[in-house]
Amino acid sequence: MAGNGRMDCATEATEAFLAHRNLLFTVAYEMLGSAADAEDALQETWLRWVRVDLGQVSDRRAYLVRIATRRSLDRLRTIKRRKEAYVGPWLPEPLLTAPDVAEDVELAESVSMALMLVLETLSPTERAVFVLREVFGVGYEEIAAAVGKTPATVRQIAHRARRHVDARRPREAVSPSQARAALESFQRALETRDLQGLLDVLAPEVVLVSDGGGVKQAAPRPITGAGKVARMIVSGLGKARIALTSEPAVVNGNPALLLRVDGEIDGVMAVRVEDARITGLYYVRNPRKLTRIASETPLTLK
Repeated sequence: MAGNGRMDCATEATEAFLAHRNLLFTVAYEMLGSAADAEDALQETWLRWVRVDLGQVSDRRAYLVRIATRRSLDRLRTIKRRKEAYVGPWLPEPLLTAPDVAEDVELAESVSMALMLVLETLSPTERAVFVLREVFGVGYEEIAAAVGKTPATVRQIAHRARRHVDARRPREAVSPSQARAALESFQRALETRDLQGLLDVLAPEVVLVSDGGGVKQAAPRPITGAGKVARMIVSGLGKARIALTSEPAVVNGNPALLLRVDGEIDGVMAVRVEDARITGLYYVRNPRKLTRIASETPLTLK
């Protein structure tokens, strides 16, 4: 009988974990910017969860989020050191996402490349507090339990992190249709090597960040300014004489392009659009970061 009881508990624990798995992955990914590390954090969450006495847990969702946050925080501190040794600019790992992610405005903004890069400028604890409070609406008491701080301290951290992010995030959210229109103009100019077409769609202060991870060629530093970015794109394609094709996709809940060279995936181009023009271009070429664009990754705030 005791054996059956243990089996029932294990089944119950498994069902609870699977019911919230997509939420836990989304929390971990928004904290870490890496699907591989988020999966590792989830594995550690599961190993901790199966040892919990479920009879003592009043809110399983909240308890699982707390474990996932702690595991992600531990991992975030390790990743920070790894990123410091990274070759060239670092970009989050792009995820192919379902259209329903794009329809959820809050979720789409929270996992956008533009916002994920802003989150990189926060300390690990600030990032955890911001993600839990601003994205998932978790209460201060619960966040305090997850990050090991007092609720009063968490409120201060949340205020500081929000102010920091608001100063750096896009000024206003554009609709998916506006973003798609800008991306389509960029795609046409890219495929035809049209310098003027690129200049027309790029904002004067546009920034291009490319991530090759030391494996694929990429600009060693961000490139700023429409003229510089457009000329670099056109001259780079002209010199290489490559057969470049692009196709629209929904990446991190936002319109993006999958770029192929001679039929093989070369990278993912995500954009930040403001006032109908592109202010940010994020090109991920590192092959290790392109494993999540073959099939959709489910994300959720619930």
